[in-house]
Amino acid sequence: MVAPSLLGPVAEPVPDVARIAVLRANALGDFIFVLPTLDALRAAYPQAEIVLIGAPWHAKLWRDRPGPVDRVLVVPAADGIRRPEPDEPPAEMADFLAAARAERFDLALQVHGGGANSNPLMAAFGARVTAGLRAESAPALDRWTRYVYYQHEVIRYLEVAALVGAPATTIVPTLAVTAADRAEAAEVLGPVRQPRVALHPGATDTRRRWPAERFAEVARELVGDGYEVLVTGTPTEQEVVDRVVAAAGVPVRPQVGTLSLGGLAGCFADCALVVSNDTGPLHLAAAVGARTVGVYWVGNLINSGNPLRARHRPITSWTVRCPVCGVDCTPGIYPHRPGDGECPHRDSFVTDVPVVEVLEAARELLRPEPGAP
Repeated sequence: MVAPSLLGPVAEPVPDVARIAVLRANALGDFIFVLPTLDALRAAYPQAEIVLIGAPWHAKLWRDRPGPVDRVLVVPAADGIRRPEPDEPPAEMADFLAAARAERFDLALQVHGGGANSNPLMAAFGARVTAGLRAESAPALDRWTRYVYYQHEVIRYLEVAALVGAPATTIVPTLAVTAADRAEAAEVLGPVRQPRVALHPGATDTRRRWPAERFAEVARELVGDGYEVLVTGTPTEQEVVDRVVAAAGVPVRPQVGTLSLGGLAGCFADCALVVSNDTGPLHLAAAVGARTVGVYWVGNLINSGNPLRARHRPITSWTVRCPVCGVDCTPGIYPHRPGDGECPHRDSFVTDVPVVEVLEAARELLRPEPGAP
């Protein structure tokens, strides 16, 4: 039996649910997209314990943080599940699965991908009811919905929640910022003496990187407008941050590895604006309430672009062919359509995004017209 809801049919809730496992063990942006699903589960099963099956960094982020996750169970690194973190001690999957079965989960949700590797893992938990996504070649769970590549990530996972009787309560990911987050940011950055703007020029996938020189031009303009500009990055993004700082030609403040993930959340929460490539920190910034300007490749915009426009502006590149070899890199999700979705090159697909569009969007959000939010 199904009931109507904001996003479509919702199954009847599963009775007598005391403990729910939710598999989402990948990167920061991916985790942000599943927050509305966790909120939906909390609303539908207010007395149940929600256990995130994640990575070590999830456990650190969620420690002492209010929200729908009660605790994190760290799944070992494995193909199709997650990559190992630096200096992470090895762990045996057999030991993990024994511990997971001992939890006696009532529900086990796979919101991790198409399911080729993750659905067998979920089935091995021994939960009363399993539910999740299923690509064409993946094994089925008790309840499943088809994984189709071009769908917004937030909606994709909310459809899984609906399979177990949890209707959407929001489509907007929200992450609580703690006093510890703000204290760390204040200790590292000092007091806010003028409005701050953060630029994040990195991205793990270099095809998503807008040129560093264009970030530098944005930095130069915003410093001229009276803003303090931070340039954030992970230690692996040191080189691109250095290029932005060198090309800016004005005082900006590089922040590479100076803040934990919680501290970065505290930093972004107090920024007037965050300008970033389509990468985890962009989605973190939106989740903690910052205004954002994001540089997107069109395919990624469909799947991950923030749908709201009062506080967020996606600036889009419409390039679909590799700038080196010309291969159509839109995923070939149907056999008859062109494009194999992949080529060996990692040159940027977003170099055609003009600086003027990013600056125009930034200034519009920083100086809203009367009557605007």
